[in-house]
Amino acid sequence: MKGSLSLAPSLLLSMPQLTDPNFNRTVVLLCKHSEEGAFGLVVNRPLLTTGRVVVSLDPPVSTERELQVWVGGPVEPERSCMLIGGPAIEHEMYGSTPIAEGVSLSTSPDLLRRLLEPNPPVDTRLIVGYAGWAPGQLEAELEESAWLLSDVDRQLLFETPAEQMWERAIRRLGADPGALHSSRGVH
Repeated sequence: MKGSLSLAPSLLLSMPQLTDPNFNRTVVLLCKHSEEGAFGLVVNRPLLTTGRVVVSLDPPVSTERELQVWVGGPVEPERSCMLIGGPAIEHEMYGSTPIAEGVSLSTSPDLLRRLLEPNPPVDTRLIVGYAGWAPGQLEAELEESAWLLSDVDRQLLFETPAEQMWERAIRRLGADPGALHSSRGVH
């Protein structure tokens, strides 16, 4: 990647030839991309389970509120962060890191506590795990046409149902998801 520009922020849209089940029909928010590798979050994979999520906060917090958890990728599933898409003032309140226009990341315990309270902030998602690429790995996958690149769209991320996000993102590029096929090269 020497001398080339970062691809972040952008959305990575998986192609059919990407056979890893962790990335089938996924939309990944690429947050960081450099010579050291890349970091992103799958944004269309809600955790489909019932049960209790244990949240470690000091002081401890207890809630009966149901909290939607999203799977950001297969790396370090024990770690979490929050994706914020609300007003800029909320981003600043929680010491977040800007990713794209109107989208930021936070690991703030105060924000996590707010998510567990009644009337949590809108457009805020608790995400566990992340997607990571070693140096040169993402570039190789792009050369193999495993991903399509798209601009970050806050509305797509926070207002589109998870099960429709991949198809809508592909259509935003002017492509028909049904016409995508498993082959190398340009589609």
